[in-house]
Amino acid sequence: MTLKEYLLFLYWNLIIYVSTTRSLSQSVSSDEDVDDWRPPEPKPKARGRAAKAPAAPGEKKAAAKRPAKPKEPKEPKAPKPPAAPKVPKVPKPRAPRKPAAQPKTKVPKVLKDSGGSAGEGSSSLAGFKPKKEELEEEEEDFTFGELCQTKQKTSGACLGRPTALPSSEAHGLRNELNMNWDLKELLSTLTCVDRWVCANIVGLLQEENTVPFMVRYRKEMINHMDADAVRDVQMVYEELCSLAKKTQSVVQTLKKDGVLTPELEQNLRSSRSADELDHVYSPYKKGSKLTKARRAKALGLEAAAFAILNTPHTLDLKSWVTPGTEGLSSVEEVATGVEHILADMIAKDPETLTYVKTLCENSFVTIQSSVSKSALKEKEQEKSAEGNKKPGAQQNKNKDIDKFHLYLDFTCNIQRIQPHQTLAINRGENLKILTVKVNIPDRLKNDFMSWCINNRWRPRTFAKDELRAIIKNAVEDSYKRLILPFLTRSYRTKLTTAAEKESIAMFVRNLRQRLLVCPVRGCVIMGVDPGFRHGCKLAFLSPTSQILHTDVVYLHNAGNQREADKLRHLMIKYSCSKVVIGNGTACRETESVFADLISRRCFHPLDVSYCITSEAGASIYSVSPEAVKELPDMDPNLRSAVSIGRRVQDPLAELVKIDPKHIGIGTYQVSQSKCFLFLFIVFSARHVAGLNAGRARNISEWREQNGPFNNREQLKLVKGTGPKTYQQCAGFIRINPQTLRSANSSPRPVPEKPAAKKGKGKTGVNVPTSFNPLDQTCIHPESYHVAQSFLSLVGGSADQIGSAGLRQCVESKVRTSGVGELAKTLGSTPETLKLIIDGLTQPPGFDIRQNFGQADFKRGVVSMSDLRVGAVLTGRVDNTALFGAFVDIGVGRSGLIHKSNITLDKLPASQRRRSLALGPGERVEVRVLDVDPHRGRIGLDLIRILQ
Repeated sequence: MTLKEYLLFLYWNLIIYVSTTRSLSQSVSSDEDVDDWRPPEPKPKARGRAAKAPAAPGEKKAAAKRPAKPKEPKEPKAPKPPAAPKVPKVPKPRAPRKPAAQPKTKVPKVLKDSGGSAGEGSSSLAGFKPKKEELEEEEEDFTFGELCQTKQKTSGACLGRPTALPSSEAHGLRNELNMNWDLKELLSTLTCVDRWVCANIVGLLQEENTVPFMVRYRKEMINHMDADAVRDVQMVYEELCSLAKKTQSVVQTLKKDGVLTPELEQNLRSSRSADELDHVYSPYKKGSKLTKARRAKALGLEAAAFAILNTPHTLDLKSWVTPGTEGLSSVEEVATGVEHILADMIAKDPETLTYVKTLCENSFVTIQSSVSKSALKEKEQEKSAEGNKKPGAQQNKNKDIDKFHLYLDFTCNIQRIQPHQTLAINRGENLKILTVKVNIPDRLKNDFMSWCINNRWRPRTFAKDELRAIIKNAVEDSYKRLILPFLTRSYRTKLTTAAEKESIAMFVRNLRQRLLVCPVRGCVIMGVDPGFRHGCKLAFLSPTSQILHTDVVYLHNAGNQREADKLRHLMIKYSCSKVVIGNGTACRETESVFADLISRRCFHPLDVSYCITSEAGASIYSVSPEAVKELPDMDPNLRSAVSIGRRVQDPLAELVKIDPKHIGIGTYQVSQSKCFLFLFIVFSARHVAGLNAGRARNISEWREQNGPFNNREQLKLVKGTGPKTYQQCAGFIRINPQTLRSANSSPRPVPEKPAAKKGKGKTGVNVPTSFNPLDQTCIHPESYHVAQSFLSLVGGSADQIGSAGLRQCVESKVRTSGVGELAKTLGSTPETLKLIIDGLTQPPGFDIRQNFGQADFKRGVVSMSDLRVGAVLTGRVDNTALFGAFVDIGVGRSGLIHKSNITLDKLPASQRRRSLALGPGERVEVRVLDVDPHRGRIGLDLIRILQ
């Protein structure tokens, strides 16, 4: 390098350093506040920052979250060229690599709010343990108008055992995935869960432990996370494993095609999502159009592209000209080819992508929707042909346009857009009613180009003006043609994924609470499948859900008094005072008939009441193979009546028979496959852990052949129940002593081992046949020795389980010694001891559903015409959505409490940190705000939640 070139190099470095320092100082002292979005990756683990106020200008803490100040060059030599772009070792989504220099721009201060990426970590699901500082700032955190913040599943204090995987095991996992990132570290980053907890969860999953088992019996290893949080980690883990498998397949494909290079493989194995992998792989897919960069490389211009970065003083573009060859016939064509190669390199460079994403985080990015040209054209055609009769399809199209009137001219900050707005915009776009685009500020392009030209993609040595112009054109082309579309896709994908996850989480919660509705026990129930022409199908069910009688009555035909008398005779005969009516066709008319009969005391001396329940899926279930097997030789319509009655008698037992997608709580705006997957997971959580259909059938067959189980140990005698299955299911299966007592009247011999079954590993199994009182509790057999020691310590016995005397002894001992000290004495953990205490003190036959409300039975009917604005009513939440809660107030139409009317002061303290605070089944007191009989809409205001 000549002295002149050396001095010029020092001069440029000095200018860049001074401008960068000034830019950073301006960014720290800036008073400009803009909205902040974290599009590419989830938030850091510190959840408390989401609720904090914006940092004051100049505050160190705020400055620390911006890209770090660039380092001064240690010696005046040119930067390493990106000829072979070096991939960072483990690129962390939340801590992007420090750029070499800050762009010459005023970086606005980040507004710290409670927004964040919606749906990450399933934030709308209840059960997580908030941090202490968040509880203190509870009032600031409660904002229904914001997206749900990312919630860390573990608290700051380490409640469990922070254990790390052995280095050999961790190394084995990394070799198995063969990716450039560490699985546990990335899993912790994406889920906001401590790394040691992620390591434990992965280890437990690899040992084939189920989520319910982990949540109940391995609390110390998962730091007291709830099932939803553990399931989130499980799903992200499975996604990363799937990504690694897909990456390996792509690598093999490219290697087979002969286009795989070390740099390309590094980029592929550094991908942290399917979107990033597709971005790198898409130009090499078979059948895809040959990219400009690959055409230029095919002409041999890749060496010239590297030369313009490494040794531009030796590059002469004229030497690459080959007359008569397309793409090489002139200097201009050669320069264009080099630009295309450089543009491709820039767009796939990890450091460059990280930097442009960082710029986006500090910019005001918006999403905009407007009416499409095709929709406008159809609307104009509608106006021109207004006098003519429009076909039905055209009318439906116009109605669809009216549904999207809020989004025909809609603009919103990316950070502030609500999940239901994202889903509505996507649906309008799919129907070709809306056009959607992401607006990224123009100044971001200038900042990006300045950084690329002067830092990341600056030539190593002095370059002529024409070569610098090529680099500038390449940067501009890369941003406009490659990076900007990638950012747009990334924003849309992130928003859609977050919105779908939040929406699905809401519906999953609805399903869970619907499944956990308290059963109506101890009485005969009549299920009614209403109908006009084919009559009302009746099914009388005993208190144990056995079918007593089925019939059909025609209550809506002329001269229905005879049918009413028949109905009265049947209800008195079976002493039925509870009626369950399906909400399908003829529901309101059937309800009116029953209300009239009740008001006229036609069922005297019975005190009859009725309720309305959802019959979604009943007709599908009635013709399913399960229904045919359970209720053979029965008319499908009568099976529907049986299902309707059992839905109130024992909702969980009945609804788990029905395919989740037919329950009627899905959303048309969400990918059905994703929604049904989540719903299936919730259903699976209601089944016994460790059991599948085959194992459950084997248990049922063993019980039919050998009589009821005397203890949990006898499960080991069942075919297919090995050590792992027994470990997973034993704690969730209870031995009911009442069942044993009823079976003692006709005792049947129980073999020590099955004679007719030759299951693997069953020949040498010897189990006791006596009843163990601990088998009726939630205590796992692996902790029986601890439970017995604890009973001896408090002076009780297993025969006293659930009694008031034992409860007093346990409470007294815990009060004097404390759970922690007692656990040390017994050689156990506090978590296990707490579970043992619960099992010993809970009453026999304890059912968690006792804490949930039952179906509301009533005796009269009210219609919308009876409602008046300002009227105060009580009702039960029927369903919840991202924009509010629907409440059944008994008028045949659910009213809507908009989320703006669900405020902090109206909620109990225990419900103030939910995403919408209300859930299906909760009783509320509401005030009528407006009634629209024509549209069938009722607006409600929440007064309070009734405990």
